Amino acid sequence: MMSNIINELVARRLGLSLKGVSAVITLLDDGATVPFISRYRKEQTGSLDEVQVRAIEVALKQVREMEERRAYVLKAIEDAGSLTPDLKKHIENAATLTEIEDLYTPFKPKKRTRATIAREKGLEPLARKIMTGHLPSVSDDDLAGASDIIAEWASESVRLRNITRRAFRNSGRIATSVVKGKESEISNSPLAQYSSFDAGVRRIASHQYLAIRRAEREGLVRVKYELSEKGVHLDDDLCNAFIPQRSSASTTPIIAKAVKDASKRLLRPSVENEISAELKENADKVAIEIFAGNLRQLLLAPPLKQRRILGMDPGYRTGCKIVALDEQGNLLEDAVIYPVAPRNDIEGAQKIVNRLVNRHHLNAAAIGNGTASRETEHFLKKSGILPAEEIYVVSEDGASVYSASELARKEFPEKDVTVRGAVSIGRRLIDPLAELVKIDPKSIGVGQYQHDVDQSQLKDALDFTVMACVNSVGVDVNTASEKLLSYISGIGPSLASNIVKYRSANGPFHSRAELKKVPRLGDKAFELCAGFLRITDGIQPLDNTGIHPESYPVVKKMAESIGSSVKELLANPSLLEKIDIEKLAEKGIGGVATMKDIIAELRKPGRDPRVENASVEFSPSVESFEQLSVGQIVNGKVNNITAFGAFVDLGIKENGLIHISRLSSKRVNAVSDVLRLGDRIEAKVIDIDPERRRISLSLID
Repeated sequence: MMSNIINELVARRLGLSLKGVSAVITLLDDGATVPFISRYRKEQTGSLDEVQVRAIEVALKQVREMEERRAYVLKAIEDAGSLTPDLKKHIENAATLTEIEDLYTPFKPKKRTRATIAREKGLEPLARKIMTGHLPSVSDDDLAGASDIIAEWASESVRLRNITRRAFRNSGRIATSVVKGKESEISNSPLAQYSSFDAGVRRIASHQYLAIRRAEREGLVRVKYELSEKGVHLDDDLCNAFIPQRSSASTTPIIAKAVKDASKRLLRPSVENEISAELKENADKVAIEIFAGNLRQLLLAPPLKQRRILGMDPGYRTGCKIVALDEQGNLLEDAVIYPVAPRNDIEGAQKIVNRLVNRHHLNAAAIGNGTASRETEHFLKKSGILPAEEIYVVSEDGASVYSASELARKEFPEKDVTVRGAVSIGRRLIDPLAELVKIDPKSIGVGQYQHDVDQSQLKDALDFTVMACVNSVGVDVNTASEKLLSYISGIGPSLASNIVKYRSANGPFHSRAELKKVPRLGDKAFELCAGFLRITDGIQPLDNTGIHPESYPVVKKMAESIGSSVKELLANPSLLEKIDIEKLAEKGIGGVATMKDIIAELRKPGRDPRVENASVEFSPSVESFEQLSVGQIVNGKVNNITAFGAFVDLGIKENGLIHISRLSSKRVNAVSDVLRLGDRIEAKVIDIDPERRRISLSLID
């Protein structure tokens, strides 16, 4: 019964069909993953996509937590002997966690408050008399105590709490002021614009709120919640809502004073905390969504296949670390060259690079975009050792994190961190997804305020994003690293390790069915992972597609329906046009959605869904910040997207910023509506701040 209620709550919250939601929840509870459900269980779910299935997973967790809290509150009040039929009904019908907590507030165990002390003195009967319009002759101390009790009643009133909430949500403002003695520090900080900030609660942007919280946490500003003119009558509204009609001329001023005390001392601070928590939750959600979206685009960046790579980690004094990698990213040789200042050993660098390129038949280069990147790119292109169109500048964010990690030490125990970093840069060109999964997503540098948001929610969202990307592409089980395999549906770190050990001991897998021989990889794990693992040149040609083994009999019958074979379908995709899936579905051979997916896979067996890579041509006249000028047109690559704009790699140390207001002549609601990570763009320099070394750009349509 409870499960039906939870299913209905999730379906209502997301606006999805109850049947589809119920099917997804059943599958999730049975251990299925989001990628598996959205890809291979479309008939059960009504073809809900990955985004919808993920939303159900998240909402289900939230709803179950709320129901657990509801059950706890009901039991706590019942155990205290205070649960009336009417209160029980209100708690059971509460639609939000806030409503449940409001109803529970009067019954929560309390610390020793002014009202508690007054009750200990026996003043609650006096407070009740005052509320009925009677004022006995009492001392000032007793009257003050009774007023404290009335103030607490007011603060626990659901109606008064809602009035206060509405006032702050509709008319609330957030204002900042600099902490005394911190004026100089904040003026030289990236948070300078928040030294005297004022914005409505309803209009403050997510990145602004996170910035304010950071400035407050660093002790630079004080944050104050205020009410605009529309909210100045809040106390009057509270009094009108709380003072009983039977109140007398003698008791009304006392109750009004108690309500105003409750407003200042209890209601406002409590609601301000609530509003702050809501703003933080919303800001976290936006920031996490942006980070996850950027990460997805970065992970799904196109690979550069069938190339042997010269990986280069540029540097000045310590030189440029270079590595030769084969098509699979295996390290063949490493060296150090000094083609830029202070040594400028161009001739020596050319000899070493030329030797590596010729010895290992290298045909493309990946240059890290950090220190000395532009100078190194210039050297390599001028040398003519490799074609200019095969020289790529690659983000090196997180390369140093990987190079010092246990995983890197395990891969290259005899090499130092500089060589490992160059390998990571080179591998990012060969296959960004396979390499970037080895790095903590927070170290990749494609978000905003990632250290300020809820870290558990961020980790959950980023881990899911990585898993979704890995499974959407699929991996070659015979070449994938242990880390990459661990993200496949149903596998995880332990089984990934077992797969690699089995592969090392027995050689490459020849079929998906052979996976069942891996220790602890049972039927359930096989069901969840098999469709996402690829085997090239194996016994079964369908093993190199995204078609699940459970559907192999369906593929065979689809082929037989047109007098063909599976092998012929793979060799001649035009035959697929003859298959009548509606007719086959009527015969019960398979579901329409599944057969549509099968046909889509047979049209492109073994093809990587990521598109071909392309190099970026930065503006040749700009090799340093000092060469920029206002009005100049520059080329660049979008390397980070935030709520307020897009950061652009211009081929120099400093990134340019295109503010959201400069993306288009029309109003833009989100940066992602116009730009994506990795986009090659043309922009105009509209402002340069030499002191802070900031570059403001405007997108050229």
